[in-house]
Amino acid sequence: MRRAFLSLVLLGLASPAPAQIGLPRPGEVLGPVAGTLDRTLDRTLEGTRDIATGVTQLARERVQRLTALARANPQRIELDDRGEPARRGIVLLLDADAASIAAARKLGFGASQSDDLDALGIATAELTVPEGMSLARALKALRKALPGKELSADVLHFESGAAATQGSAPSPNGTPIDTPVGLIDSGVASLVPVAEQRGFATGAPGASDHGTAVAALLRGAGVKTLYAADVYGRDPAGGGALAIAKALGWLVGKKVRIVSISLVGPRNPLLERAVAATLARGTLVVAAVGNDGPSAPPAYPASYPGVLAITAVDGRNRPLIEAGRALHLDYSAPGADISAPDARGTRKAVRGTSYATPLVAARAAAALDAGRPVRAALDAEAQDLGRKGPDDRFGRGLICGACGR
Repeated sequence: MRRAFLSLVLLGLASPAPAQIGLPRPGEVLGPVAGTLDRTLDRTLEGTRDIATGVTQLARERVQRLTALARANPQRIELDDRGEPARRGIVLLLDADAASIAAARKLGFGASQSDDLDALGIATAELTVPEGMSLARALKALRKALPGKELSADVLHFESGAAATQGSAPSPNGTPIDTPVGLIDSGVASLVPVAEQRGFATGAPGASDHGTAVAALLRGAGVKTLYAADVYGRDPAGGGALAIAKALGWLVGKKVRIVSISLVGPRNPLLERAVAATLARGTLVVAAVGNDGPSAPPAYPASYPGVLAITAVDGRNRPLIEAGRALHLDYSAPGADISAPDARGTRKAVRGTSYATPLVAARAAAALDAGRPVRAALDAEAQDLGRKGPDDRFGRGLICGACGR
């Protein structure tokens, strides 16, 4: 009976859905959803139905949320040639040189080179699209004029957690960690001490609930020295790939060894290269898999090679149903039934992979403090959950299981 019901559920999920803003086609949805359902066949029939409904609803909500964002901010945001929200009228050119910039200007594009990526050894230019030309059309024209060059929109990334109701769970108390940690997020309120905070968007840095909560979890887990990069500010088109890449360059320049990123977005060639350059310089990136559910497209930067991809569990060590996915999964950590302060200092319950990520980042920094290889130290600490060994629900195990509880 259960197998029959599962087949009906999967047939229902295969109905057509909008193919915009990165929503996967039916075939792409079925794999993750089937995996989610197969792992829960020991639950009641009603519970399985609830999970199927929740997963498909998350996929719909993602499309609705991103579509609404673009429509509400037409002066700042438009969809690129892949249907992803991006900064309006901006194309990123990698390996920018005088000849390619001259060719772009000949087509009517404005051009300015970015010096903020020098620490990563990346030459990038922002090309301003001519008035009246769509981003998709601009990309097509530039790819024809500049064959062999990497070009992309400045795609947006989104926070992977939200504050919930007021709560009273204690903050984590960790052994002091000397290794500096970098945070790329929205702004951190002054109630959370940071060594330095820098803005990479209009109106940044500015206090926000999300950035403050993530920073507080890092500090509560023992991190003594925290550098915070605000890539959002007051800009509705904040969180772009270029802003995050610039933030990585700044943190590498500060000699930060661990960077925590609780943001998700689509794959982008500039950010992929910036992450690779960061890793090559000895700085480890720890990133959340997001909260758009297992049928969402793979989350980046978590899916870039070498990044530690983090998912979340609740107070009973159950995977969050809304947890997204990455092309690989490294560890899980508490991401529900914990609390953190908002920008006004009110402690609230928080939920999402955003809040699991800083806990793992802190433990990675503690490993460096002890002079141990990070992955080996985390593997030794990880509590194996689910089936024996690494799996697609908990990764290589639960880190910091008592943190924040």
